[in-house]
Amino acid sequence: MIEAVGLTKRYGPKTAVQDLSFSVRPGIVTGFLGPNGAGKSTTMRMLLGLDNPSAGHATINGRRYAEHPAPLREVGAMLEARAIHTGRSAFNHLLALAATHGIPRSRVDEVIDLVGLRQVAKKRAGGFSLGMGQRLGIASALLGDPATLILDEPVNGLDPEGILWIRNLLKSLAAEGRTVLVSSHLMSEMALTAEHLIVIGRGQLIADTSVADFTERASRGGVLVRSRDSVRLAEVLGELPGVSVTEDPETQVLLVDGVDSERIGELADQHRLVLSELTPQKASLEEAFMEMTKDAVEYDAVVAPRTLVEEHAA
Repeated sequence: MIEAVGLTKRYGPKTAVQDLSFSVRPGIVTGFLGPNGAGKSTTMRMLLGLDNPSAGHATINGRRYAEHPAPLREVGAMLEARAIHTGRSAFNHLLALAATHGIPRSRVDEVIDLVGLRQVAKKRAGGFSLGMGQRLGIASALLGDPATLILDEPVNGLDPEGILWIRNLLKSLAAEGRTVLVSSHLMSEMALTAEHLIVIGRGQLIADTSVADFTERASRGGVLVRSRDSVRLAEVLGELPGVSVTEDPETQVLLVDGVDSERIGELADQHRLVLSELTPQKASLEEAFMEMTKDAVEYDAVVAPRTLVEEHAA
């Protein structure tokens, strides 16, 4: 269990994190999200005792990180995968970490095999690719077989096979009852990996909720309907009280609000109108994230508006 209570961090006149409180429960993967400059890295550094909070406190399994007699056995962390001695081999890097915590050499071999670095274990880590460096960083976090994992951008630089591997690994570790906190900018991957989300912006909490509830809150609702009889279908649906229809005659696409997809299908059948698509509209995690953090973006760019069809295709 990770608990942050009133965490605040100031750097001179700038407040990076302000009165931030949340809990990360064991047994599920929790995603830690926020725009650039939101305070995620600062928060994770405070969780691990690398930065002292200006106010508030954080505990991991009931203690501050520095109070754990063997932190590596309690908390596995990866904030910067390339924070390694570039002249050491992957094996010797892990062996040096193991020696400081009384971890047996056999565990070093286990994590090397677990992350898929056996063939390069004796090579200098300074020559590793970005993806290999990520795997070594993950191996370091797993070395002490910890009950808690805190990982910053663990899929950065991994190929598709590696991304699938880390996704399944994190889920399996959580299923064992471990606490798993993962920061990432890849919304599509978080949607497949995390069950719960902590979202911050400008150093403050925006959401602490399940992935399903987060996307539901941002969903615009409605049903996207495609039919070669779109004009007639729009007329039929427009006769229903409280129903609005946005029509694009050129593409034969309708966006219908105020009635569910089942009722639309029934009406189409009654009037012998052929449907080629009937899709309830629900925001993706990326869309929900953009909507919920739009007022907390530090560096904003102008994006051209998209048509109804372009939005659906995206």
